[in-house]
Amino acid sequence: MDAKQAFRSIKQDRVSPVYVCCGTESYLMNEFIERLQERLVQPEHREMAIVRFDTGDTPIDTVVDEAETLPFLVPSKLVLVRDQTLFAAGKESAKVEHRPERLLAYLEQPLDSTVLVFIVPQEKLDERKKTVKAAKAKDYVVSFASLQPEELLRWLIKRAESQGRSMDGAAAEELLRRAGTDMRALAAETDKLCLHAGQGGAVSLSSVRSLVPMATEQNVFKLTEELAALRTAEAIALYHDLLKQREEPIKLTALLVRQFRNMLYVKELGAQGYSPQQMASQIGLHPYAVKITSEQARKFSLERLASLLNELAELDYAMKAGKVDKALGLELFLLRTGSRGAS
Repeated sequence: MDAKQAFRSIKQDRVSPVYVCCGTESYLMNEFIERLQERLVQPEHREMAIVRFDTGDTPIDTVVDEAETLPFLVPSKLVLVRDQTLFAAGKESAKVEHRPERLLAYLEQPLDSTVLVFIVPQEKLDERKKTVKAAKAKDYVVSFASLQPEELLRWLIKRAESQGRSMDGAAAEELLRRAGTDMRALAAETDKLCLHAGQGGAVSLSSVRSLVPMATEQNVFKLTEELAALRTAEAIALYHDLLKQREEPIKLTALLVRQFRNMLYVKELGAQGYSPQQMASQIGLHPYAVKITSEQARKFSLERLASLLNELAELDYAMKAGKVDKALGLELFLLRTGSRGAS
């Protein structure tokens, strides 16, 4: 099942005895576990009703023994297990011996008073393992993938609404552009904006622009946009602002390299017929970052992107070798790039 179905099931009091949570969106995974805790355990019982393990230092026999033990003085028990071995493709620790057959037997007959949750912080499970096949057959696997751009916008708007505020699409889009796609950072910024708006108020586009600082990586997105649009003066002004914020030119150069490289990847994968979701998985980017990168890549030719990457590689070497002043070297690159455009 996916994350939406899992959240919906908990809300409807349909809690599974076992969950294998996998994926790269750690914020959603942690929120899901928090919802389980709220549903199953009273706050005053958490010390007695929640048990945590890590298969990196605890054998699965110990975990199953705990899962099979009836809860003491509480109606139900939550066993949380961080795993990189039994369901993922990680190597077993030499100091810990696991017997997967013990877990396989438990998956067939889990205890009703225990909810056993495996937390696997990887994009995919190891499909070759019997434990994965058994968990999938029982529909115990929950995938926490990155939200699509439209889903992320709806999530921001819904979070504001849950606090008695409103947020329109333009404000949500600007918040994404400024804060990036990390859901933990987005949640914190949304809560701050809601506090500023007041009960029953609206989170406006202007309040996002005035209250949410642009993250460094998002500034680099903006920098490449200005260069592609031949707005050299705006690009230089943005660069000077970053220097005033004590951003290191070598770090900015590395971020520019990554962004131009991602544009090159997106352009090449698009030509091969890859969908945005497939691109995100292939490159390791959030779907929203793929969307923005694709928009920027349309303004550059493949030859131009390759040329810019070569120039940045030479600049990076010159900076680190002390052959050029770092701040001046990057500024000259921006001036040359902006004057020549994307072609």
